[in-house]
Amino acid sequence: MSKLVVVAAGGTGGHLFPAQALAEVLKARGWRVVLATDERGALYADKFPVEERLALSAATAKAGDPIGMVKAGVAVFQGVMQAKAAFKRLDPAVVVGFGGYPALPALLAALIEGRPTVIHEQNAVLGRVNRFLAPRATQVACAFPTLEKAKPAVKARAQVVGNPVRPEIRALHDVPYLPPEVQLRLLVTGGSQGARLLSELVPEAIAKLPEEMRGRLKVQQQSRAESMENARRIYRNAMVDCEVAPFFRDMAGRLRQAHLVIGRAGASTCCELAVAGRPSILVPLKIAADDHQRFNARLLEQAGGAAVCLEDELTVDALAGALNALLKDPERLARMAAGARSAATPDAAGRLADLVEKTAR
Repeated sequence: MSKLVVVAAGGTGGHLFPAQALAEVLKARGWRVVLATDERGALYADKFPVEERLALSAATAKAGDPIGMVKAGVAVFQGVMQAKAAFKRLDPAVVVGFGGYPALPALLAALIEGRPTVIHEQNAVLGRVNRFLAPRATQVACAFPTLEKAKPAVKARAQVVGNPVRPEIRALHDVPYLPPEVQLRLLVTGGSQGARLLSELVPEAIAKLPEEMRGRLKVQQQSRAESMENARRIYRNAMVDCEVAPFFRDMAGRLRQAHLVIGRAGASTCCELAVAGRPSILVPLKIAADDHQRFNARLLEQAGGAAVCLEDELTVDALAGALNALLKDPERLARMAAGARSAATPDAAGRLADLVEKTAR
């Protein structure tokens, strides 16, 4: 019988998309895959190639909230017991964690039982859950060459494999970037947190662009539901062709056509932009834990693939100026696309799968 792997990931796309990419590679190699996540994770796991999903109890709490911490501890303990019961039935050869508090019970259960474990950190900063698990894990893998907040011993043995991306995004690595000629295609994403700033500020900035440029624009923008009508109104008044929606599922197709991307600097966003080789304006989420998005963005910025705008410095006029400078310079966009692609690790899913197979019993 083929071996079984339990993939445990937090309930956001940033955790689950890399986990899905790994699962698809392992399944193609003959592995059976089980996913452990929470209810939020189900929103992103509709295409996850698994034979079973484990809904394990888990919770988190803010520092300084003793009652919340006690409740979280009880929930995690319950999740560990649930995971142990599932492991007795499934007998996984290895458990792989992608961070986020919903991944904690499965990894703790595996460590208690002495099962092989691999953790993967998607961000340039080691997250809290992975920071706790890393010293005890069998193997530590990471997406970025830097691993801030990691202890020296963990950093020394961490293996840089890149951030696994979905196959449809991986395929874009082989698609050349074509600078704009007539139509200018702008893709605006928001990430799972903090999209309000971009939802409200980007349309106002685009409305300030020269009329000739606005007439050539095709904007596709992810927006919070409460901001959608206002964005459409601004675009309509500015005579800009737009599509505004709360979520785009066909991100690969939209990335393929985009000449420029505006977005947050989550790990998946940065790595997908690198693999696709698309120039971008990145606005790191200021409230992100340990300021990890700013460290993520640095990879693309240093490679020449992105312009980084910090929230405290971002105004309508500043963004309009940055957009105008880039969109009127196709040669610069092409150089940025090449810079982004130079930072990519397109075979990250395969490299992580190799490590998982090597670690498994």
